[in-house]
Amino acid sequence: MPTDTSARTRLFTESVIREMTRRALKSGAVNLAQGFPDFPAPAEIKQAAKRAIDEDYNQYAITHGSPNFRRAIADKVRSYNAIACDPDRNITVTCGATEAMIATMLAVVNPGDEVIIFEPFYENYGPDVILAGATPRYVALRDPDFSIDRAELEAAFGPRTKAIVINTPHNPSGKVFTRAELEAIASLCRRHDTLAITDEIYEHIIYGGARHVSLASLAGMAERTVTISGLSKTYSITGWRVAYAIASERITAAIRKVHDFLTVGAPHPLQEAGAFALRLPQSFYAELTAMYERKRAALYAALTRAGLECSKPDGAYYIVAEIGGLGFKDDFAAADFLLDEVGVAAVPGSSFYHRPELGHRKIRFTFSKSDQTIAAAAERLSHLQKKLAARSKLSGRD
Repeated sequence: MPTDTSARTRLFTESVIREMTRRALKSGAVNLAQGFPDFPAPAEIKQAAKRAIDEDYNQYAITHGSPNFRRAIADKVRSYNAIACDPDRNITVTCGATEAMIATMLAVVNPGDEVIIFEPFYENYGPDVILAGATPRYVALRDPDFSIDRAELEAAFGPRTKAIVINTPHNPSGKVFTRAELEAIASLCRRHDTLAITDEIYEHIIYGGARHVSLASLAGMAERTVTISGLSKTYSITGWRVAYAIASERITAAIRKVHDFLTVGAPHPLQEAGAFALRLPQSFYAELTAMYERKRAALYAALTRAGLECSKPDGAYYIVAEIGGLGFKDDFAAADFLLDEVGVAAVPGSSFYHRPELGHRKIRFTFSKSDQTIAAAAERLSHLQKKLAARSKLSGRD
């Protein structure tokens, strides 16, 4: 009986983020590792889903998305993202942004191609490229502010470059790519005839003076950009797994074919509720930002009081902390100590890097949690220095 697994599965590991969640659940640690809210989803969106079930939207929708939801997406991206969009020709509804990304990769990337990925990166991107038979090519976002090294980025483009992945607002760093940075990326895409694939799932979670700009809205980029976003983060419904990819008609046709055979389609009643969510008033988004600004401030204060060096993100809902001064050999040792001895789960920073040495002094925390959860984490983190001192004393005796 054959027992070998495919060679491609040996090139990446299971999710470190989700492993930290499993460990947190097992040990009773406060889970600041995985970016999902532990507070209720908006009541009006839940009611919309219940209505859709009661109205019998319980069978397959059109494979690439219910007409009502695609119309709502088209209206939203025209007004918020400044992207011209036809609901019948340019939109594919998917089972989460994760499926949108792999469906896109499988639809546009060929074996032998290269795909540029900024590191740190959301951990799915590398495996997605590998599963599509292509080769990831990594470009580092430079400390301390995760800036782009223009020379390194330009050098990454070559004759085999098929696509570049841009995640803004960015996970894990919280970076919001500026218009000038996106213009520079767009210029390189046009020069090298390269496709851009954007992950904009945190598009409404931005702070201060930061502004979200969709790459597809820039000159010459609508036809060469696949824009991915969804409902999970904005509406606190990560378990619904409803998202979408927007692209030219030619690319959309290819994405739809892949999507059809990956998942058939996203849950129909949740798509109908998604149409309701996308039509919420502007006040919803103002309240969302205010809520996360408060949570960001609370976690930042807890981390800095505990002796961790970090800066406030401009977008998304994560804080990357430096652990170089805590005396651990690397980020995994620090994350293990925080989980096992302090009772707070975080994600080792090197799991977001192809070159782990770039992240071995970092750990990522999320503040997508209830005020009570963040307060519990803050209380536990307040004992960090005392526990570190005890660890140092014990190590000295040994």
